[in-house]
Parts: sequence; structure tokens; C-alpha cells
Amino acid sequence: MNGISVYQAVIATPLGRIGIRMSDKGLSALDYLLTDAAEQPPVDAVAETVVHQLLAYFHDPRITITMPLAPVGTTFQRKVWTALRAIPSGAVLSYGELARQLDTGPRAVGGACRSNPIPILIPCHRVVSRQGLGGYSGEMKGDPLTIKRWLLRHEGVMIE
Repeated sequence: MNGISVYQAVIATPLGRIGIRMSDKGLSALDYLLTDAAEQPPVDAVAETVVHQLLAYFHDPRITITMPLAPVGTTFQRKVWTALRAIPSGAVLSYGELARQLDTGPRAVGGACRSNPIPILIPCHRVVSRQGLGGYSGEMKGDPLTIKRWLLRHEGVMIE
């Protein structure tokens, strides 16, 4: 790369480094980065607002996110992501329950969750399997599930 970062900020969080990507319409992505990724201060006031609200979530998961979110996805994915944002902090739905609300199938919901470019703020971690935790970011074991467990516990949900 030519020294220009793809991120408008990189911050340290309890989950490790998170890269923040913006578009002209709002927050477009949050990326989990390697632990040795260099922190990067926000490049402008809009990115600073995103950083402030994200860090506020890590302090109190019940905060209301007011920044504009601009994830890129299909019409169906955006429909699922909108439904995810309606799940309150501290609550969970199963893939099947959310699928019934949206008149679709659980696998389709899982696929949209896996494609979510703004984890945490579009809370795909609040969707779980009928038998327990389910997956996170398409993974069924390893670090992504550690992140999902942490987020749910942070919100007061204990599930295995």
C-alpha cells in the first residue's frame, strides 16, 4: 500500500483493534484487526463521533447509537441487518425466530449475519442457535466465538 490507510480510525477495544471505515453516507464497516495493528486517530469529526459512540458501547452496552450506518449489501441483507438493530441489548433471538419474523429461512438469516460489515453496531451477535451460541462471522469455533461470547456477556446474556 502507498501509505494511505483504508481506515478513518483504528482503535483499541476490549476485543482488540478495530478498524473503522466510512463512506460519504456514514459508517460502512468495522473490521477486527490483528492485535499488533497500529492505532490511528480519527481523521475527521465524523470518524471521531464513530469512535466516541463505539467506545461508549464498550462502557455501557445500552447506549443508543445515533451515527448513520451505511453498510453495503443486497436488499435482503439490509432487511436482516435492519431487523438485527431492533433486537435490544441484552436480548437474543434464534436464527429461526428471526427468520419467521422476516418470512425466510434460518440459513438465509445466518448468511446475512455472516456478511454483516458492521458487527457490534449491527448486532449479529444477538442471534443464536436453538441449541446454544451458534456461529459468528461464519465461524463455529475459535476467536470469533470468543468475541460473540464476550459481547453477549457484556450485554448481560449468558449462553453457551
